[in-house]
Amino acid sequence: MLQQAFSRYINNFKGFSREIWILTLITFINRAGTMVLPFLSKYLKEDLLFDYHQVGWIMVCFGAGSMIGSWLGGKLSDKIGFYRIMIFSLFTSGLLFFVIQFITSFAGLCIAMFSIMIIADMFRPAMFVSLSAYAKPENRTRALTLVRLAVNLGFAAGPALGGLIIMGIGYQGLFWIDGASCIVSILIFALLVKEKKKEAFHSHNDAAAVAKSVFKDRPFWLFLFISFATAMVFFQLFTTLPLYHHEQFNLSEFQTGLLMSFNGLMIFFFEMPLVSYFERKKTDKTKIIFYGSVCIAIAFYLLLLNIWAGILVLSMIFITFGEMFAFPFSNSFAMGRAPKGHEGRYMALYTMSFSLAHIMSSKTGMEIISRYNYNTNWIFMGTFAGIAALCGIWLQKILRNENS
Repeated sequence: MLQQAFSRYINNFKGFSREIWILTLITFINRAGTMVLPFLSKYLKEDLLFDYHQVGWIMVCFGAGSMIGSWLGGKLSDKIGFYRIMIFSLFTSGLLFFVIQFITSFAGLCIAMFSIMIIADMFRPAMFVSLSAYAKPENRTRALTLVRLAVNLGFAAGPALGGLIIMGIGYQGLFWIDGASCIVSILIFALLVKEKKKEAFHSHNDAAAVAKSVFKDRPFWLFLFISFATAMVFFQLFTTLPLYHHEQFNLSEFQTGLLMSFNGLMIFFFEMPLVSYFERKKTDKTKIIFYGSVCIAIAFYLLLLNIWAGILVLSMIFITFGEMFAFPFSNSFAMGRAPKGHEGRYMALYTMSFSLAHIMSSKTGMEIISRYNYNTNWIFMGTFAGIAALCGIWLQKILRNENS
């Protein structure tokens, strides 16, 4: 029985091209090496002795650079190709991570963080476009899911390694490792993967489709709002929820870490089989995204039952299922919606919606908690995810009319 379940699980990982596996490997190396990010605010506060106001502004510059980088990366991927953008982005940002440790002034770090994130986040839309080039159309959502697994495993390994490096050689070690991981991962990619020219995966019959501008695609903008709203609520997992664990239930950092690990383990074991199941059933992607928004809304309403610590586990289960439903299929929907030749622009706007959600999530959640309380924040976040779900129903209707 166990052997049958294991072989069924392994079957979900079959059918990918060599290039997709190499992309997955470099994503894992890169994300495991991204140790600066979880410790950045701690480094700025405790090592460089900036106040909260200054740390806040540096993080705003970080987020603004991320948004501009996402847009630029997508636009340039359409113009000169994803391959060059990926190599330029990771190699240059790797070198910049070596340099940034020597910048310690407030103004210098604002400029440095803004600049490095423009270059670093050009990689994301370019990488999404590369998946459309190297994955078969029927494997595209599973290929995105495979890369997401690599991201999650990398993020699980990174902070633990980062903590050990800080204890051993200090914060400077993080910048050296982060920079080196960027350069090593992209050198592996450049050596093992050949550039695939646009003509190789674009049909000449698609020329008419290229004329359609992303700014005139109204259903796509509604979809972007759904992605933004769902992500903004989901990101409370990394901002207000760890504080709530301690203040409401007196959980230690280790116990909070265990809850986060539970989220990662569920994704590792269930996301790929779920995606494969929905793909076999040919379930409408917008319907699955709707399920994801509903799960995330329920997760935050559950937090109102704050008399039992076990509710945190139940809420985490709903958050994780919401993540597994919403994110792989929204990724795939964005790529599938793009006319040939405009994939970069579409994926740029999609990744920008997540960058904006990251900026807004922390600021909105903290503001509501400081002015009111945690329960008000959970009601607001649950309702916002509920609005995203209602917009999901509206999007389904628009697309049905569009296709009829």
